[in-house]
Amino acid sequence: TIATYREQEEALVFMGFDQAAAWSLGSRIAEKALAAGHGVVVDIRRPGFVLFTAALPGSTPDQAVWAAKKAAVVLRLEKSSALAAAQFEAKDFDPSSIGWLSKEEYALTPGSFPIRVQGVGVVAAVSVSGLSSEGDHGLIVDTLREWLAIPDAEARG
Repeated sequence: TIATYREQEEALVFMGFDQAAAWSLGSRIAEKALAAGHGVVVDIRRPGFVLFTAALPGSTPDQAVWAAKKAAVVLRLEKSSALAAAQFEAKDFDPSSIGWLSKEEYALTPGSFPIRVQGVGVVAAVSVSGLSSEGDHGLIVDTLREWLAIPDAEARG
């Protein structure tokens, strides 16, 4: 699982990412979720700035809180919340036990993925909350794979 998460992060790298790209990507994830009848929250953010958010029918305020907590993991550790959770689990270590990554601010569970720009690094986090943890992660990764395959570079930011 750790190797799979690492491979995803190595493969899903952007050439650029701006507010227009955030809108396009967020809208695409939301459209896929709506078509599947998923009541999820979709969230794309930079530190201190929400670039896109959508609360689909059937979602709850709690899901927005979880999306923000998962994004906090990505923005702090610069890796997906799935990879971070798997790495800590493999070491049998709970970082909140020593006051690091408090459960009030961070959620070590799949469902947030780094927006990594080639030559720059992590610039944002895209999160989904409302499915199973692996379902949230899968919706993001599947959409990123499709979106990054778009030949029109302008559509990707």
